[in-house]
Amino acid sequence: MTTSVRGLGRGLPWLGIFHLLVLYVVWSTTYLAIKVAVEPGSGFPPWSMAGSRLVCAGLMLLVIAKVRRHSLRLTRRDVAILAATGLLLWIGGNGLVTWSEQYADSSYAALLVGAMPIWGAVMEGVLDRRRPSLALAAALLVGFAGVAVLTVPKLMSSHGADLVAVVALLFAPLLWGSGALLQSRRSVSVSSLVSAGWQQVFGGAMFVVLSLAAREPLPHPTPTALAGWAYLVVVGGLAFFSFVLALQLLPARLVFTYAYVNPVGAALLGWWLLSEPITWWTVLGAVLVILGVAGVFRERYRARKASGAAHDVVAAADPMPTPLTSTAEALADLGGVAGGTGIEPATSGVGDQRSAN
Repeated sequence: MTTSVRGLGRGLPWLGIFHLLVLYVVWSTTYLAIKVAVEPGSGFPPWSMAGSRLVCAGLMLLVIAKVRRHSLRLTRRDVAILAATGLLLWIGGNGLVTWSEQYADSSYAALLVGAMPIWGAVMEGVLDRRRPSLALAAALLVGFAGVAVLTVPKLMSSHGADLVAVVALLFAPLLWGSGALLQSRRSVSVSSLVSAGWQQVFGGAMFVVLSLAAREPLPHPTPTALAGWAYLVVVGGLAFFSFVLALQLLPARLVFTYAYVNPVGAALLGWWLLSEPITWWTVLGAVLVILGVAGVFRERYRARKASGAAHDVVAAADPMPTPLTSTAEALADLGGVAGGTGIEPATSGVGDQRSAN
């Protein structure tokens, strides 16, 4: 049974499929929830919303981890790594998305952040001083063409805060991807669930400091904004738990398909529920970005398969890797997860690490 669930094209457990569907749905909706929580007139300043959301969601994940008997104790090295990645992932990545969605459509934010694996592949190549293969170079060109198609018309027609929001959304996946790469290369001594919980607590504390420094007014959220905030805390936080379990139960290549589904789902939800426009430029840009992401994933899989003979022997002996191992591999493959953070894998966690949304 264990072997069959890890193999492609063979029997897949319904529980794993359920958790994958959770990722499809929840990480497609977090951009919408952020928009509802911080749009003008919501009564929720962006940094206050993000900080309170992360602290609550992080504490919730730590409680779940404690119930599952995970050790919550961090070493000094763990604290340094999680604080640094929390700064990049949450303040840099998620923070820019949260601020931008005061002015930008949630669908537009989701599509630009969906290009994160493309940025991650570039940063990884630069760090490793490794030339991309022809296939990877082609995928990167296609993906960046999609980013250009999405961005250039907005840059030409935007002014003031709207223009700044577009620029911020270009930098958000860069910062999120940087944090994800840092974490994938600097492992911590705790499980991925504990790491995600502490990371969100650290990120939330930084947002609180940022809110005080910016002298944001006290929150007086509308019922709709409060509902969006609660959704991000509870549902968005639990989605990372589904991410970890899906990686345990399903082939990683199948789990990674959320990276194709979430941007499209977020765009359709923004169009349906918030009447956000979808133009032919949006459609063309989205298709190119998704094709670029697919090409990056394909090349990463081929590279891992070519150099993974020793890894395959270990995997055969241990067909159900621990959550920490699975999440680290996910980060390495994604160059950062962009699930429900409004970025979250991502989401909520090292993988909402984006991930967010």
